Amino acid sequence: MKNAHKLIAASTLAIATSAFAAPALAGGVDAGTLIENTASASYTVGGVDGSVDSNTVEILVDELLDVAVATLDGAPGSAVLTFSVTNTGNGPEAFALTADPAVVGNDYDVTVDSIAIDTNGNGVYDDGVDTILPAGGATPLIDPDDAQIVFVLVTNPTGTADGDTSQVELTAEAVTGTGAPGDTFAGQGEGGGDAVVGTTGADDEDLGDLIAAAIAVELAKSATVADPFGGTEAVPGAVITYSITASVMGTGTVNDLLITDAIPADTTYTVNTLTFEGAARTDAADGDNGQASAAGVEVLIGDAVAGSAYTITFAVTID
Repeated sequence: MKNAHKLIAASTLAIATSAFAAPALAGGVDAGTLIENTASASYTVGGVDGSVDSNTVEILVDELLDVAVATLDGAPGSAVLTFSVTNTGNGPEAFALTADPAVVGNDYDVTVDSIAIDTNGNGVYDDGVDTILPAGGATPLIDPDDAQIVFVLVTNPTGTADGDTSQVELTAEAVTGTGAPGDTFAGQGEGGGDAVVGTTGADDEDLGDLIAAAIAVELAKSATVADPFGGTEAVPGAVITYSITASVMGTGTVNDLLITDAIPADTTYTVNTLTFEGAARTDAADGDNGQASAAGVEVLIGDAVAGSAYTITFAVTID
């Protein structure tokens, strides 16, 4: 297991780094597979060749229950911890998720607001898009060797001091069951076979580390639409103008602040529409602090002091 390290501000979480080691992948044949075998014999009687087949023996491969949990990078300025839950068993399995903020050694404990599933698969928590799980909820079925990105949404308490640390532990448990390696759940495996607990005990956990800081960055994004008919309908040919505001909160200075945004699918970047603080920026990578292409836009703000805010705009056309 690897730990992620994040800075958190007085009101929200801030910049994070983490290391992620890929979990061991599931080995062997998929659960529910029929292994079939028929023996044969050949012989000669009175100079005449003969042969005979045995009955066919069928063995249904049982489901192995194993899982690996690991922390991933979180977005700067976010109150979200990001984890991956990988099914290292050999059959589709759902995993019940719990997040515990009361870890021994914490200087303070955050409040866990909810756990969410990365519904659109972009690796970033999207409010109103990604699915919030009910308390005690589980992931969808995860295929062998596949991973589900999971977000833990937290709120930081007031009164933390710079440098205070905290951890949140995410645990994933196979819905079919957990136990000691070799424990068996009769008839509950894929295809009607047994489910057998693997070496992980069919559960795993990892810790995300939080470090209190006095500064954070918040991003707010909005959009307006202008259609070819003078209205605001999002139809082919309509122009969407995006506005992104980066606000530096707390006290102190952030360094190397870089804002990036990918051009959405089914749209085309409208050339020469990138602005920073109301001033045009060229699309080329040249002397100004912005650049844009069919892939996306980026603006390098650099050092930014608390209390400052910066706005970027650009436009795309719906294909």
